Amino acid sequence: MELSLPMKLRIAASAAVGVVLIGILAWPLGAPPEPFGTVSLLTGTISPVGAIVLALLAFLAGFIAYFISWPYGREIGILAAPAGLAIWGIRSGRMVSLIRHTASADQPKMFAALRWEPLFWLAIVAAGFAGVLLAQKICRKPESEKTQQKSSSGQNRVNVIIALAASVLIAQLCISAFAQGVRLPDRKLGSVLAQPAMEQIVYAVFVSFGLAAFVVKKFLNVSYIWPIIATAFVTAFAIISHGRQDTLLHLSSHWPAVFFSHAAISILPVQMVSLGTLGSIAGYWMGIRYNYWRKHG
Repeated sequence: MELSLPMKLRIAASAAVGVVLIGILAWPLGAPPEPFGTVSLLTGTISPVGAIVLALLAFLAGFIAYFISWPYGREIGILAAPAGLAIWGIRSGRMVSLIRHTASADQPKMFAALRWEPLFWLAIVAAGFAGVLLAQKICRKPESEKTQQKSSSGQNRVNVIIALAASVLIAQLCISAFAQGVRLPDRKLGSVLAQPAMEQIVYAVFVSFGLAAFVVKKFLNVSYIWPIIATAFVTAFAIISHGRQDTLLHLSSHWPAVFFSHAAISILPVQMVSLGTLGSIAGYWMGIRYNYWRKHG
């Protein structure tokens, strides 16, 4: 089941739609005014009107990508919106830049607000998926719709809940292992981690959610949707577990702003959701290829 050249071109074209519409053309909607500023709702650079326009562009990207990647638009077109947001995440400054603009006493309040921001970015990804679904509805065949309804109705709810929880735990553990910056010992926290490089963040989030999606596909046979939804909860879970008020006050009083108590806290929500979505889709299809290899290999 090696990817053919036409399939690789469809994947590249679908991602390119999102990169152009969101990553490049829509960049002024969220671009920070300062050189190393961060893309975040907390900075106030994304206005309500800008958020609506971004959602519409994500919808349009998914809609166009469906037809560009035809006849595999349903499987490939969903890459457009997260690929565009990933460009935002890469062009953005890192979490340390956001912290440096926050007074030490306000850091607990900042992280408390940051727990909810991934839901916004997940909504933008969902808008891109909606564009794909609309395009599919326009072009759908009645037989394929019946098959899809039958398979979705038979999905085990318990497996879905387990898959969501497992994806959060697997992703957080793997991010802690893969997002490696300079680690130094700390008497209270055990150790602290310096802000990872952008390349390390991209690798860690993509691979971590790829592994999570692979595991839940192989053992629970569920869709990539659940690891994708989990991208909105990893940041919140990490902040609740490793970003308590006493921990943040200890960090701000004993360490420079570049140090964190956990790797997941050093990753911006836009990076977590966009790269995690791409990794989840890749891991899901790797799971399918693995099952095919085990059956026919």
